[in-house]
Amino acid sequence: MRRGRLYTHAKMAITRADVELTSELSHILDAMQALRQLDTSAIPPTAQVIPLENVMRDDVARPSWPVQDVIKNAPATRDQEFLVPPVLD
Repeated sequence: MRRGRLYTHAKMAITRADVELTSELSHILDAMQALRQLDTSAIPPTAQVIPLENVMRDDVARPSWPVQDVIKNAPATRDQEFLVPPVLD
């Protein structure tokens, strides 16, 4: 039975995009089948295919801006802290 008739009998709407996705999925499955035929017995299982490396810099303490400079443009402050409206009522 052709796909179009199957969708008709199942009363499913099919679009051109659905048909294109079906074709794309078939290509992906064909590629997976080709990979299945490879002998991978000598390759150890891995959880990560590329080596992991830390890209973060070290956390180093350094002088900060003076508090007065930081809060001088804040709309509201109290005791050298920002005042913000409550998030929850």
